[in-house]
Amino acid sequence: MTLSALVDDRHIIICTGTGGVGKTTTAAVLALEAARRGRRAVVVTIDPAKRLADTLGIKELGNTPALIEGDWPGELWAMMLDTKSTFDALVATYASDEEQADRILGNRFYRNISGALSGTQEYMAAEKLYELHESERFDLVVVDTPPTRHALDFLDAPRRLTAFLDHKLFRTLVVPTKAYMKAVNLAAQAVMRTMGRVVGTEALEDGLAFFSAFEGMEQGFRERAAHVQALLTQPTTAYVLVASPRADTVAEAAYFADRLEKSAVPVAALIINRVHPRFGKGLGPAARKRAKALATTPLAGLARNLAEFRTMADGEERHLVDLTERVAPAPVARVPFLPHDVHDLDTLTEIASHLF
Repeated sequence: MTLSALVDDRHIIICTGTGGVGKTTTAAVLALEAARRGRRAVVVTIDPAKRLADTLGIKELGNTPALIEGDWPGELWAMMLDTKSTFDALVATYASDEEQADRILGNRFYRNISGALSGTQEYMAAEKLYELHESERFDLVVVDTPPTRHALDFLDAPRRLTAFLDHKLFRTLVVPTKAYMKAVNLAAQAVMRTMGRVVGTEALEDGLAFFSAFEGMEQGFRERAAHVQALLTQPTTAYVLVASPRADTVAEAAYFADRLEKSAVPVAALIINRVHPRFGKGLGPAARKRAKALATTPLAGLARNLAEFRTMADGEERHLVDLTERVAPAPVARVPFLPHDVHDLDTLTEIASHLF
């Protein structure tokens, strides 16, 4: 399968890789290309930095898709994930009534965990992806993942949420307060008193009140998590691995490739950004030999520069050999160093010319 086929046929493309390799730019280019092919595309960034807005040449993005104007037959939309707003919307969806939703949304424990609890961002990213896909507003959703080794944690987030909901402690805590106090034995009460001394009685009471208010919603969350998990691994979802040719980022890309393989998700394409040009054919040693022969001529400086570029390009290709073999038969695309920053639709179009 080619990159063109991915943009034409897939419903979801997830760009992953370490930080600083051009994931945000790649995600924007893929969505832009889809719009140019007549599809309704939305690009979503999980990274709280404003790189996506800057790349698209707009001031800011929010938790709802914003239309990017352009002369293409399709549509290009963009948004930045707001973890808390997405969590709030999910609570409102599965609360039995407005009163239950208000009790949870107003709870101090909930307000603390909704944007800061470990794993919350990853699950809400998967949730937003599911929401956009199910809305049927878009033909293609392109996701730009965070610039860390945790970028693929959202693959496991639905499964971790389900395990949490099935945990014995959670099932105990969601029992209404009065019944809960009857069910807890003296030893458990001693544990709760110890917890109260550690985290503070007020914080503990907020937590208990939250779990009490959550009663009855767990089944909805569990079913939704199962749907999200299925979406992340279905054939119409493609994972594009983004890297640069430096040895350290290639090693990180290999880590991501292994994570995807363990999750039974193949790499659909590998994109290498910021590749040094060779300036013609031939290997570094031959270029160095020629530079030595021209050392006393007016072409000496040019020959040395050419030899250095070809030697650097040789080194990059050696770094990439194992990675390209690891992701085979996925297509591999290379984007050269550009003489300018990527900051608007024109420069995104320039990158698209290398990918497509």
